[in-house]
Amino acid sequence: MKTQELREKTDSELEELERDARRELWKARFDNYTNQLDNTAKIRRLRRQVARVRTLMTERSNANEE
Repeated sequence: MKTQELREKTDSELEELERDARRELWKARFDNYTNQLDNTAKIRRLRRQVARVRTLMTERSNANEE
């Protein structure tokens, strides 16, 4: 998901996206350890998605504090 699309989402939607991405990341790591994951680039993509969402949430919380 593009950063611009993420910026249009509400805080609760971002939290839900992060929760889902973390769950999917855990599953992908587990599948990788058991040699069931075909696309190992999925782990990197999910880690970056979590980072994007967390960054936006931090930006918003910092903006609210000012």
